[in-house]
Amino acid sequence: MSEVLSPMKISTAAPKVGFVSLGCPKALTDSELILTQLSAEGYETSKTFAGADLVIVNTCGFIDDAVRESLDTIGEALAENGKVIVTGCLGAKAGKDGGTLVQEVHPSVLAVTGPHATQEVMNAVHQHCPKPHDPFIDLVPGGFGEAGIKLTPRHYAYLKISEGCNHRCTFCIIPSMRGDLVSRPVGDVLKEAKALFEGGVKELLVISQDTSAYGVDVKYRTGFWDGKPVKTRMLELVQALGEMAQEHGAWVRLHYVYPYPSVDDILPLMAQGHVLPYLDVPLQHSHPDVLRRMKRPASGEKNLERILRWREACPQIVIRSTFIAGFPGETEEEFEHLLDFVRAAQIDRAGCFAYSDVEGATANALPGMVPMELREERRARFMAVAEEVSTARLQKRVGQTLQVLVDQSIGLGKKGGTGRSYADAPEIDGVVHLLPPEKISKTYKVGDFVKARIVGTQGHDLVGVPV
Repeated sequence: MSEVLSPMKISTAAPKVGFVSLGCPKALTDSELILTQLSAEGYETSKTFAGADLVIVNTCGFIDDAVRESLDTIGEALAENGKVIVTGCLGAKAGKDGGTLVQEVHPSVLAVTGPHATQEVMNAVHQHCPKPHDPFIDLVPGGFGEAGIKLTPRHYAYLKISEGCNHRCTFCIIPSMRGDLVSRPVGDVLKEAKALFEGGVKELLVISQDTSAYGVDVKYRTGFWDGKPVKTRMLELVQALGEMAQEHGAWVRLHYVYPYPSVDDILPLMAQGHVLPYLDVPLQHSHPDVLRRMKRPASGEKNLERILRWREACPQIVIRSTFIAGFPGETEEEFEHLLDFVRAAQIDRAGCFAYSDVEGATANALPGMVPMELREERRARFMAVAEEVSTARLQKRVGQTLQVLVDQSIGLGKKGGTGRSYADAPEIDGVVHLLPPEKISKTYKVGDFVKARIVGTQGHDLVGVPV
């Protein structure tokens, strides 16, 4: 949950808006768009619900725990403030009486919108907390120019390249909330990336529902950037982002990359250092029968072969993925297939969820529902194998010298700090614990790159000495 503080005060008389952002990085970028517009119109943000003129809650509705957290947060905001606007994925979830689930549980909310609905949210804000336009103060303090306000630390930022998804995976309800794939114009994406790099961002994390499908909806039409034609396609986008990042000494990290054959074309860019040799690939399972029941795209039965080719083309590549244990109909043999896959593919970073029968998911109607106790047992068994693989791969880092992006610095680094290597995405992977440097003159601050010699491991993390 991100509770947003105002970057600077514009006017003591300006209305204040409380803001809570829940859910994934894609929801976070929606929050950034809304906050940018609020700031541009002169609204301030409040530290507390009680101190705000109204509160906006950007919700998550993907799994049951996220729904409960969102509904609880809305209830807390209503209790402390009373004027609440709800947006995000949960806002798109229907209730039993034809309205929304949010209105069914909390009928006193002022307005409810779905995700990616900046203008609808602003319309509701204007209705319940009007702010006269003032061209002298309608600026965006603390932002990144055309990239607007970001809720992440200033040295890294998420770049959303598309909205929605064309797949209809049986366990997923995201398309019903976010719609089909809509790719952003490639020129707009690159314009935002440039503003972020020029504003000091050192790591750009590319996100979407399906990064590999970028441009499919517009048939990879040619756009323009910096006076040159650029195809609306992942390869050309990543090439352009890589060139831009090199000019600014920054990183580009790719997330939500489905393992289509076209991804093979990205590997040379990673091997040559244009983008980080890191892929976040949502594999979900390995057994062909389970993948068919899931209706997963991208010829999943060939994933092991594809990953081995990737490792051959770029030996330093790090692969992160998520999996589901206990999917309806999953047999012990199919689950053992998944464990063998994780070992053979040497997945560097793996997360696993016990199957959740999310309301609206078509998988709930499949035969062979696995008992919850067995789902949790398989999830635990999966994580034991995944941790075994990850720990062994981390151990191979000992003795290496890695570039580390500093996330925390104590006493300008003289007392240590924390950072991340190319193998670590923020918040979901491990970190590098930085010991005090050997040279007393060595200092560093948040957002700096330092070289660190890896001297040990600590759970999912590395321990390094700046050199």
